Amino acid sequence: MAVKHKSKVIFEVGLDENRIPEEIKWSADDAGITNEPAEAIMVSVWNDQKKETLRLDLWTKEMKLYEMRVFFYQTLKSMADVYRKATNDDKMADTMLDFVDYFHEKLELDKMPEE
Repeated sequence: MAVKHKSKVIFEVGLDENRIPEEIKWSADDAGITNEPAEAIMVSVWNDQKKETLRLDLWTKEMKLYEMRVFFYQTLKSMADVYRKATNDDKMADTMLDFVDYFHEKLELDKMPEE
């Protein structure tokens, strides 16, 4: 199958003197996103030759703990949804979502912390 179109997603990370992220911006041409600010990113890439997942996880110093918990909750939920879509394995996707509900409950994400 020949490549008919190429698309880029770009992450730009501004680091402090200790190479800790101060700011994250991302762009995605096909989605019409240019230099959109972000506080955290999680990227997983499958390496077919090594049969392993490569990871890039970054967050800024300004990311609040509550926001990180919500970020993880939403990421876990979306992973279960993508797993269902990619594998048609409803039983395991539902099991994953049971954990996501447990995660949400234990972290009390319905209670917004006082700033």
